[in-house]
Amino acid sequence: MKSSTELRNNWYEIRANLKKKFAKLSDNDLLFVEGRQSEMIEKLQKKLGLTKEDIHKIISDL
Repeated sequence: MKSSTELRNNWYEIRANLKKKFAKLSDNDLLFVEGRQSEMIEKLQKKLGLTKEDIHKIISDL
C-alpha cells in the first residue's frame, strides 16, 4: 500500500476514485485521519466484504 505521506497528499483523488468504484461508500467511510488508517481499512473491509489485502491492493492500484 502507499505510504502514509502519499495517502495524505493524494487522499482527495483516492477518495473520489473509491467512491466511483464503490458507490455505497460515504464520505464518513472514507474519512482519513492521520495515524488511524487501520480503523478506516477495517471499516472498508466490513462495508465492502473484502480482505485487508484486497483493500490495500485497490488503494495501491488507484
